[in-house]
Amino acid sequence: MADQKLPEPVDVLVIGGGVNGCGIARDAAGRGLSVMLVEQGDLAQATSSASTKLFHGGLRYLEYFEFRLVREALREREVLLRNMPHISWPMRFVLPLDPDMRFDSETPAGRLLALFLPWQKGRRPGWMIRLGLFLYDHMGGRKVLPPTTTLDLRKRPEGAPLKSFYQTAFEYSDCWVQDSRLVVLNARDARTRGARIATRTRLLRADRDTDGWLCTLEDTRTGERHEVAARCLVNAAGPWVTQVIGTAMGQNDGTRIRLVRGSHIVTKKLYEHEKSYFFQGPDGRIIFAIPYEQDFTLIGTTDVEHPDPDTPPLCTEAEQDYLCTFASRYFQRPVTRGDVVWTYSGVRPLMDDGQPSASAATRDYTLRLDAEGAPVLHVFGGKITTYRKLAEAAVDKLRAVLPVNRAVWTADAPLPGGYFPLEETDKLVARLLADYPFLSRDQAVRLFRTHGVDTWHVLGDARNASDLGQDFGAGLTAAEVDWFVENEFAQTAEDILWRRTRLGLRVRPDQVAALAAYLEGFS
Repeated sequence: MADQKLPEPVDVLVIGGGVNGCGIARDAAGRGLSVMLVEQGDLAQATSSASTKLFHGGLRYLEYFEFRLVREALREREVLLRNMPHISWPMRFVLPLDPDMRFDSETPAGRLLALFLPWQKGRRPGWMIRLGLFLYDHMGGRKVLPPTTTLDLRKRPEGAPLKSFYQTAFEYSDCWVQDSRLVVLNARDARTRGARIATRTRLLRADRDTDGWLCTLEDTRTGERHEVAARCLVNAAGPWVTQVIGTAMGQNDGTRIRLVRGSHIVTKKLYEHEKSYFFQGPDGRIIFAIPYEQDFTLIGTTDVEHPDPDTPPLCTEAEQDYLCTFASRYFQRPVTRGDVVWTYSGVRPLMDDGQPSASAATRDYTLRLDAEGAPVLHVFGGKITTYRKLAEAAVDKLRAVLPVNRAVWTADAPLPGGYFPLEETDKLVARLLADYPFLSRDQAVRLFRTHGVDTWHVLGDARNASDLGQDFGAGLTAAEVDWFVENEFAQTAEDILWRRTRLGLRVRPDQVAALAAYLEGFS
């Protein structure tokens, strides 16, 4: 090895193409560092495409007194909303009050309630929820999102889908986000700023060298291997974070993470309005019911211990039954397995803080810099709402070992396609329809919610539908597929139908096959 010429090292090799890894790669590249990111599958293929699709503070985390995490997440909602108005937008949540509802009395809030108000033991009374929502409204410096209000469900359309037992609700604000697009757009912006993004590339081995790290990478499609040198590693491998430490780096530092599977069901549309529901369960847990992709309702999530990162996460029959039964406590018409059109699951890698249940485990993140020899930064935990702050903190930590030459910057930097104010959305969709009159309104809205102002680049000079090339169904054309391949790292039909878009809910098997055949032409 001493006689071999090593490749020119990058400053940072990021391991993991989820939201944390892509966020760190973008932040680091924008601060003057040379960056390479490797991801063993597609971007956002694991945890980051399997979220509940929310930028939210985490109302229930207040019961665990996680005030720092909630405050940071609440502050981030409007920062993120401002910087990605095409893939994120405000959403109102209806929280029906159930006078018989109980919650986990082992939470810090539950123990205090049992101590000072023993007759309320285990209950989540309305005044307690309203106090939590008051904190939720005021902890994060809310400026754009409207505050909490009280609804009489007997007189409001939000009460129509619910059982008549539920008469009063609180309505509060959070935000929706297209999670996998968030990841892809961070990677795209990182590449614009000089980062190299290598998907379908696995880290096999990382050896400390006198000048940094020598890493062996493998192309997961061809099996071809090559070496890359890096001055510093960032281990943002999500559920595989301890595997990287133990297998690739050959270390055993005793770090423990908790793998928690969150499963969701997507059903036929259960109600007509565009607000979401926050439901409380008799087991102390909560779920959301959210309008999804115009014609569906998203329900989730579960919190179940998962054995290991290499076991594919699947929504089990038991989890589907649990979510259907949970939702059916509230909806007039029972939700059944026959309503389910799709399920998905993801594994959240949480720090093992010793909590007795998976739902109680902290969603906060930990960054650990090992600078004894060639430096490596390990990323543990986190939630999608705080990904930008996590990335910012991670690159700040790298200042100790690398020449970071620019101050923090991402708070005021829109993601690709997001260079417009949120309130201009309807006006821009109208302009899109005027410029491309052959589009239906649903097509125009879907395209704009996917690409923002880049939609004009996707459609180009098209004057009729045939100018966009082959039609793969559900409004997906060759022009858009080409954009995904050339600009957004897509390689397979699954990449496009389930992560660049969610059109997999709408296309037929023959259309999927046609798309796969078309993509073979890019190989």
